Amino acid sequence: MQKTLIIVESPTKAKTISRILGSKYSVAATVGHIIDLPQERLGVDVKNGFKPQYRRIKGKSKLIDEIKQTAAKSHQIIIATDPDREGEAIAYHIYQEIDHNGKKIQRALFHEITGAGVSKALAEAGEIDQMKVEAQQARRILDRLVGYMVSPILWKTVAKGLSAGRVQSVALKLICEREDEIKAFVPEEYWSIDADISTLSKEQFRARCVEYRDEKLKIGSEEEASQHLARLRTAEYVFEDRKVSRSLRKPKPPFTTSTLQQEAGKHFRFSSKQTMAIAQQLYEGIELGEKGAIGLITYMRTDSIRSAPEAVQQARDYIANAYGTEYLPKKARFYKNKGRAQDAHEAIRPTDMKLDPKSVKKYLTAEQFKLYSMIFQRFAASQMADAEIELTVLTIKADDYRLKASESIPVFRGFLAVWQEVEDETGENGEGKPTKLPVKLSIGEKLTLVELLPEQHFTEPPARFTESSLVKMLDELGIGRPSTYASIISVLLERKYVERKERSLIPTELGATVKGILIANLPEIFSVDFTAKMENQLDNVEAGSVKWDKLLEEFYYPFEAALESIKARKTEIRESVQEKTGEQCEKCGGEMVIRWGRNGKFMACSNFPKCRNTKPLNGEEPVKSGKVCPKCGGELLVKNGKFGRFLGCGNYPKCKHIEPLDIGVKCPRDGCGGKISEKRTKKGKPFYGCTNYPKCDFISWYQPVNEQCPDCGNNYLEIRKRKTGTAKVCPKCKFEKAE
Repeated sequence: MQKTLIIVESPTKAKTISRILGSKYSVAATVGHIIDLPQERLGVDVKNGFKPQYRRIKGKSKLIDEIKQTAAKSHQIIIATDPDREGEAIAYHIYQEIDHNGKKIQRALFHEITGAGVSKALAEAGEIDQMKVEAQQARRILDRLVGYMVSPILWKTVAKGLSAGRVQSVALKLICEREDEIKAFVPEEYWSIDADISTLSKEQFRARCVEYRDEKLKIGSEEEASQHLARLRTAEYVFEDRKVSRSLRKPKPPFTTSTLQQEAGKHFRFSSKQTMAIAQQLYEGIELGEKGAIGLITYMRTDSIRSAPEAVQQARDYIANAYGTEYLPKKARFYKNKGRAQDAHEAIRPTDMKLDPKSVKKYLTAEQFKLYSMIFQRFAASQMADAEIELTVLTIKADDYRLKASESIPVFRGFLAVWQEVEDETGENGEGKPTKLPVKLSIGEKLTLVELLPEQHFTEPPARFTESSLVKMLDELGIGRPSTYASIISVLLERKYVERKERSLIPTELGATVKGILIANLPEIFSVDFTAKMENQLDNVEAGSVKWDKLLEEFYYPFEAALESIKARKTEIRESVQEKTGEQCEKCGGEMVIRWGRNGKFMACSNFPKCRNTKPLNGEEPVKSGKVCPKCGGELLVKNGKFGRFLGCGNYPKCKHIEPLDIGVKCPRDGCGGKISEKRTKKGKPFYGCTNYPKCDFISWYQPVNEQCPDCGNNYLEIRKRKTGTAKVCPKCKFEKAE
C-alpha cells in the first residue's frame, strides 16, 4: 500500500506526527537544512544577479537519497517544515531535490503538533510561498556577504579567527556603548528623609519628606540634610489630606518569541538559547503516558500576539472553572499586532488548556515544567479580568514641609491571581516604600514624630545589559528577528567579544577593539537605523513589494566601495590597534609591539612576517615544566592553546613536539594508569580528561582530586564552587565537604 510521505526537519517532531497519524503515513526528517552555501568560499555570484551557489551539506547526501527513494514510492508528498521563512526555504530546497514524476508536492504548516492541529494543517495544505523563500534567501546572502567580506579585514588587522556578523556586530555595538556610558557616568549625591510617625491612637506608619515651601525637596549633601533634619525635629506634624484613587491594570498579551525569552531570563535566569531549546521540545512533542506524544505549545518562533478564537474560548472555559466567572471579562480579549510584526501564525500558547502544568508535571523535566507553566499562566492571564488597585496617599504637613505615605491594595486581583511581573531592575518610589497606613485618621489631627531616618544615595549609571534586556532592546529597535536573538548572543559569547558576569553582558577588550574597527570604518553598515531598515526591506520582499536581487544590488555596491577604501588602509588600521612597547626584538632589532591573537594579547616583532619572534605579554618568561622533549632534548614549556594549556617544545618551530599537561592527578579509572589534564571544548569551556584518550574516555567538568569518598568509597572527589567558597564533592553519592 502506497503511503503519504510527510517531510519535517526534526526527528522528534517526525516521531510525534507519526504516532498521531498512524500507519497510512510515513514521516521523514531532514535534520535541519539539506543544502547551504559552501563554507570555504563566498558562494555568491555577485556578477550574475547574486545567484547563491548552494550545495548539499556534508553528510546529508545519504539522508537526501533515502527521502527521495521514499518519495518515489509514495502516492502523495507533503512538506511540513517549520512555519517560518527559514522553514519555507528548507521546504523549497527539498522540493527541488525530489523527483516529482508528475506528483504534486504540497506544503503544510504545523502551528501545533496535536491531533487537531496536524489534521487541520494537512486539510489546508497548499503551495510553497516563493516570496518567503526569496526573503530568507536575501537574508542568507546578506549575512554571507557581510560575514565573508568583513571578517578577513579583522584577520589582517587584529587576529585570525575573528568574525563580523551583520546583526551580531550591531548587538556588540549596543553592549559596548552601554559600557562606555557606565564608564563615563559621574554619580551625584542626594539624600532622602523618611519619618516614622504615630497617630493619637498609637498607629505607626512611615512617610517620606517630598516638599519644602511648596516646592519639590532636593537634598544634595549631608550639610543640607542636617539643616532639614534640625527643622523637622521641631516641626508640628498635622494630618492634611487623604486621597484614594482606583485604577485598572490590564493583562499583557500572550508570549511572542521575544517576550518569552525576556521573561524566561527574568523568572528563571534561562539564557535565550536555553529558552528556545526547551520551547522547541515542548512544541515538537512530549510523551504523556497513555495519551502518547503531544506538542504542548504552539510554534515558538513568532512575532504575533493574536490567538485563534477557539483557543481564546478554551482559555475562558478554563478560567471560569478554575477561578470563577468573576475573573472573566464580559468580552473575550483579542490582541492585534502593531507595526512591523509578522502575523503569519499565533502567539505562543498552550495547545490544550485541559493539559494544565500540574497534570503533566510528571512527564516534564524541571526546566520544561517551568517554561510550560509560564506559557500556560501568561496565556490564561491574557484572557482574565483587569486587576483593580486602590491607591491611598496620605499628606502630612510639618511646618514648611510636606510628607507623603502611600498604600496600594488590590481590591480585585483579576489576572494577578495567575500572573506576576518580575522586573530586571527596580527603582525607588518617590514617596518611599509602600507602608501600612492607619485606618482612623481625621483631617487636622496632630501627629507625633517618632524618628527621622535620613539616607544618603548616589545616582546610578544605566544598568549593563542582561540577555533579557538586550533581547528587549533589539526587539524595540527592530534589529534582527526574534528567532535569531539566541544565536546572536551565543556567537558574541563564543567569540569572546562579550563575557557574562553573573547575569550581565560585558564587552571584553577584544570585543571593544572589534567594535571600534567596524564602527569607525563601516559606520553605515553597522548602524542601528540601517540594520532595522534592512529588516523592513526583507519584510517587503516577503510581501512582494521589493525584489530580492534588487535589495541585494542596492546594498552591495556601496558596501563593496567601502570595503575597498578599508583595504587601502589596512596597515594604518592594524597599527592603530597595536601598542608600542619601546622594547627591542632580540632577534632582528625591530620594535616589539603588543598584538592580538586567538588566546589574547602577546608581544610580537613589528617586522612580522620577516621576523616571527613572539613572547608572553608583560615580559613574563615561559613557564618551564622541568621535562625534556623526547624528540630533540629541548625543554618543554607550558603553553596556552585553543583547547587549553599544553606542553610544547622550547625549540619551536624547529621542533613541533607537544603533549598534554597533566595536573598531577591520576586517572580515577581502574587500571588506566593515565593522568588527568585540563582541556577546553571547541567553544572554550574547560573540562578535565585522561591523557590516555581515546583508549580512556574519562572526562569531568570539574577538577578531580585523588581522594576517596568517606561515605561510599568512590576513589575520587571533584572540586566544585559554592557561594561560600569551594567544596570537594563525590560525583557518585554527592557527599560534600568544604575546603
